[in-house]
Amino acid sequence: MRTLSDGTQLPGLGLGTYPMDDAEAERAVAEAIRLGYRLVDTAVNYGNEAGTGRGVRHGGVPREQIVVTTKVPGRDHGYEETLASFEESRKRLGLDYVDLYLVHWPLPRVDRYVDTWRAMVKLREEGVVRSIGVSNFTAAHIDRLERETGVLPSVDQIEMHPLFPQEELRRQLAGRGVVVESWSPLGRGSDLLADPAVRAAAQAHDRTPGQVVLRWHTQLGVVPIPKSGDPQRQRDNLDIFGFELSEAELAAVTAGERRRLGGDPNQHEEF
Repeated sequence: MRTLSDGTQLPGLGLGTYPMDDAEAERAVAEAIRLGYRLVDTAVNYGNEAGTGRGVRHGGVPREQIVVTTKVPGRDHGYEETLASFEESRKRLGLDYVDLYLVHWPLPRVDRYVDTWRAMVKLREEGVVRSIGVSNFTAAHIDRLERETGVLPSVDQIEMHPLFPQEELRRQLAGRGVVVESWSPLGRGSDLLADPAVRAAAQAHDRTPGQVVLRWHTQLGVVPIPKSGDPQRQRDNLDIFGFELSEAELAAVTAGERRRLGGDPNQHEEF
């Protein structure tokens, strides 16, 4: 578990749900909770908040033990718009409160993320959101939030994996007390799991390449949120805390090529 700057607890690994539909998300989330997952990640733009909420309710674990994350989309940036968007998310999820609410993308050209952030601060103050954070924000975006509102995010969920380890951003976030979550932690669509260093570490520890990569994240202090609807893969992804990579293995896994697989936060727009 990680303790966020607001004092709440964040599990060390979560379940991602993109790009599942509602039916897939319901099955995957319920199964994951039964297996031991306690952090679930969704978003308005994933189109599966309703299914995720049903999965949370059907997982057989008390609601207060599950950290549910959702995100405000670009089309709802702005103060009043964010408040209304949250109510729609809460209705689709079927939950009284959301544990972690994130700004999905900064959209600097639109330039309304500070107003969105002010609304999220209000939601936290009202108790309908436990923690607030951002997704795909650079250090400069976060500096502006602090400068104009006095409130830092608890979490920044960013693209991160051994092909794009984000060393400088992670260093800056750590200095501000912001916990990093990683989306696409297994390098979706790449050949990361076939990397020789990853495969060598997997063989040395009698683990899968995916387990090695997820363990790499956790040893760097990052919370990965791999997506999987397959119960065996969910089980494998969760079973990463019984071994430890050496410093040499961590360095070798990090030493490959560098390339971003998703959008650049300074330019990407997702409404």
